Amino acid sequence: MSDEVKDAGLVAMISSILGGSKRTDPVVPPPLAEVPPIVPADPVEPAATSRSDAAEAESAPDAAAAAPEPAEPPAQIATTRNGKRLLPAEAIADLVLGELRKLDNFPSSGVSVTVYGYRHWNAMLTFAPFSTSFQNATRFRQAVPDLVFKLRRFVELEI
Repeated sequence: MSDEVKDAGLVAMISSILGGSKRTDPVVPPPLAEVPPIVPADPVEPAATSRSDAAEAESAPDAAAAAPEPAEPPAQIATTRNGKRLLPAEAIADLVLGELRKLDNFPSSGVSVTVYGYRHWNAMLTFAPFSTSFQNATRFRQAVPDLVFKLRRFVELEI
């Protein structure tokens, strides 16, 4: 076992005894996707095309082929009164897992995130046998409460 791993384990143990909520590794809040524009309830009807517009469209087939029409408008994202996004447990678990994958030595497979609770939802990490070391699993589990705390400010569990 290297000295760095031993030092990290000792620092984590000491900080958990003395500091409680202090972590050795800073956790960056997850990037939230931009909210798509809201589709107005009364869409403006396009004006009827005149005969000259139709003639221009026929004479410029490249312009018509280059401008694809959107298949359907983007779906609205459900939000609460205080502006938090309502997401199902699977989507929140994907957010947590995506942020954890940014940490050093995070396993590419063998990790499961379970989101549970209601108003103050929480997340739990489980690791498959031999997917990571005990020290790394402990470090990843210590990062989860900070990450969940930051995510709760932006995301609420949809029931």
